[in-house]
Amino acid sequence: MAFAHHGDVAIYFDTFGRPSDSPLLLISGLGSQCINYREEMCERLAAGGYFVIRFDNRDVGLSSKMEDCSKIAGEENGLVAGAQGGRGSYLLGDMARDALAVLDALGIERAHVLGASMGGMIAQTMAIEHAERLLTLTSFMSTTGDPDVGRSSPEAHELFTSPRAKDRDSYVALQIASARVWGSPACLDVQYRAANAAEAFDRNFCPAGVARQLLAIQHSGSRTAALAEVRVPTLVLHGDADQLIDASGGRRTAEAIPGARFVLIEGLGHDYPPQYWDQLIGLVHAHVGEIRE
Repeated sequence: MAFAHHGDVAIYFDTFGRPSDSPLLLISGLGSQCINYREEMCERLAAGGYFVIRFDNRDVGLSSKMEDCSKIAGEENGLVAGAQGGRGSYLLGDMARDALAVLDALGIERAHVLGASMGGMIAQTMAIEHAERLLTLTSFMSTTGDPDVGRSSPEAHELFTSPRAKDRDSYVALQIASARVWGSPACLDVQYRAANAAEAFDRNFCPAGVARQLLAIQHSGSRTAALAEVRVPTLVLHGDADQLIDASGGRRTAEAIPGARFVLIEGLGHDYPPQYWDQLIGLVHAHVGEIRE
């Protein structure tokens, strides 16, 4: 297994494709392990001539946990309650520097960067604070940190703030319930979702880490003003069926970044099921293909 290091934080990563190809860094969302970028999807991205890198953000997966995972803050009252105990120990800027540490470990000076959901927020932060390290930016199903956009539907908010899973069966059930609420409506495959959820649980289960990631989002504030200074070529993707982060979050992101292109994808929710891989990979390849290292 390969790890990068940002101070005392160890970040797990793996790669697909040839190191000599143009690098494409994938950043995962809240509580999402790197395996959510499925191997088949990564291989198809790499087949376009890219060295694809995925990694576990701090506090999930095989990367460092900031505290003992057995200490689950607010576990009886749900994820949001667990994240309301005050400011956490890190912000999105620290997570952005974790991503840079992965590039440093691979000897990569500049990369195409794609982030989904919270990963999009981290990618935006990289473009704001470390623009010299990015070839392109792709912000996917994400938002700017402004409270008036990218809001959840009432049903999604209720589920998001419900009590967290405590064991394998309840975790799998919650992931399926989430897919029913904010996943792509025409693409629900219960068996596929259950298998992926079980794999993620068995790899690592750290609810406290997810709460700490949420704190990082909450306390990092709005990026809109800073995004106006970004000059990295940017593609913003969002699904019109996203009930967790409304597409207004993507629109605001594209409006904030000069020259950004916004693509609204019909029928796509807050996920990236295999039925959409052709479209998503085509959009990403077209965007990053305009600029190669």
